[in-house]
Amino acid sequence: MKSAGETTRLIIGVDEAGRGPLAGPVMASAVILDPKRPVVGLNDSKKLTEKQRDQLAPIIREQALAWSVATSTTAEIDQINILQATLLAMRRALEMLVLPAEYKTDLLHIQVDGNKLPDLQALPFCCTAEAIVGGDALIPSISAASILAKVERDAWMQALDQQYPVYGFARHKGYGTAIHLQALGQHGICPEHRRSFAPVRALIA
Repeated sequence: MKSAGETTRLIIGVDEAGRGPLAGPVMASAVILDPKRPVVGLNDSKKLTEKQRDQLAPIIREQALAWSVATSTTAEIDQINILQATLLAMRRALEMLVLPAEYKTDLLHIQVDGNKLPDLQALPFCCTAEAIVGGDALIPSISAASILAKVERDAWMQALDQQYPVYGFARHKGYGTAIHLQALGQHGICPEHRRSFAPVRALIA
């Protein structure tokens, strides 16, 4: 039982979606779940079906204490590489978090999926941080972040499919599937293809 004035440490889960595709942005999300309103069914987004992710995303947005999704563009990926662009998107997601005034910022702890942390200097709140390999399957707040990032990115790619229908972005979300590679061979690249990725770079060469 908690003593008077004791406060629960809040976890900021951070994860990304879209590091591997040949096209489109990489997205990152930051989520602070409400300990009083746990979300049932959370898991690594890759272990959930698209239907499960689409069902969980609005629940996460509604029940979380705070959440955000940020992007690094295709141009940024090509300019600074996919790892740095991913860390940049994570940093942007953290900067976008809107924290109610009653939060005790000294009790915030960032947990990032993977083995590297984004730049945490000069964030608008103070916190501790750690990187956790496989955290998206272990830490509920990271699982929630992975789901929001994946759902937002999938929606982005579906919209991109309307702009560039010949590539089938709505089906493969930009990953290097046989259908996507065949379309690249037939139609060349579009502005959303990552020129620094080998299959795309080979076509340019």
